[in-house]
Amino acid sequence: MTTPQLSEAVDVVDELVGVRAGDPLDALRRRRPVTRDQLQASYDALFSPLDDAAFPLDERALVAAFATRSTADDATAAYYADTAARADARRTEIVLAEASTSATAGPFGAYREDGLVAESADGRRYEPGIAARDALGERLTAALAHAHLLTFRPREADAAAQRRLVEAGWSADGIVTLSQLVSFLAFQQRVAAGLRALGASVTAHPPAVEPAETSAKIEEVPA
Repeated sequence: MTTPQLSEAVDVVDELVGVRAGDPLDALRRRRPVTRDQLQASYDALFSPLDDAAFPLDERALVAAFATRSTADDATAAYYADTAARADARRTEIVLAEASTSATAGPFGAYREDGLVAESADGRRYEPGIAARDALGERLTAALAHAHLLTFRPREADAAAQRRLVEAGWSADGIVTLSQLVSFLAFQQRVAAGLRALGASVTAHPPAVEPAETSAKIEEVPA
């Protein structure tokens, strides 16, 4: 299967949030050009790689759809679900069903350090069922399980978790990229959610300032 290029000319976070040129959120984002450019560059590196042999692009889209939907049913999850469906509609449907049944909040996990044990918390674990394994294969279901682990139980992402990926056919390069992908998605989803909340607040309570001062006032609101 030919893997489609997912990167677009537009800024992806702007698309997820609905930022339009000249609006207050656009002004806010442009006050941090390096942060904005680096976030888009990370997206491009993950979804328009020079070489995707270790982690094919269609698998990246499926993992992204799973990771974002298991966290929240929001615009970011919808974006990656649509992206994955364009590459592989059948497997996307299965992945989204798995994400819905494994959706939870976190993080969970056990602390071993003195003074932190009391902060340990247990919660839902994700283990792909037989039907999912048959439909998606061991390699992809292992990636979904690892994505869930990194998202909700990061303290348990140990050497044993990496060995399970190796046993499922993942190379060292693929495991590194998978971990980078899940970390990026969590950050991107939080940024987009925060900007949407900020935009809604500004819309509901427009600042009593002149337009030229708007971006400066928004900049004072913590993200």
